[in-house]
Amino acid sequence: MLYLAADHRGFQLKKELKKFLGEQGYQAEDIGAFEYDKDDDYVDFAIRASEKIAENPREHRGIFICGSGVGMDVAANKFKGLRAALCFDTHAAKQSREHGNTNVLVLAADDTAFEKAKEIVDAWLKTPFTGEERHGRRLAKIIEIENRNFK
Repeated sequence: MLYLAADHRGFQLKKELKKFLGEQGYQAEDIGAFEYDKDDDYVDFAIRASEKIAENPREHRGIFICGSGVGMDVAANKFKGLRAALCFDTHAAKQSREHGNTNVLVLAADDTAFEKAKEIVDAWLKTPFTGEERHGRRLAKIIEIENRNFK
């Protein structure tokens, strides 16, 4: 399952991407925001979506959007099993999947136009983890950190 989450600054981009994803045949569950509210907090939506992804981080993925992307990125990476990457281009999106096997793509609505966001999302969704030994070894070390810090 693919989960979408955005605050007020990412609200419009999420709305456009949700339509795009549906047109591409992806099933995406919108976790919110469901209406524009200039006083909402990105962390509330990051928590809701991250909890859903954490239920099955190997199968579930998310696309989180806020103004800078930083807040959503930080919040998502506080959950065991989530590997979020803030990406501003397709190269970073592909690398995040190939090397880091990320399951959360974070976008900065303030710096990412819809057309660019579509390219980034498409690259991220279509790029598989390479499974190369060096990347698996590095991810195993990250998992060790999680296991020590998330009891």
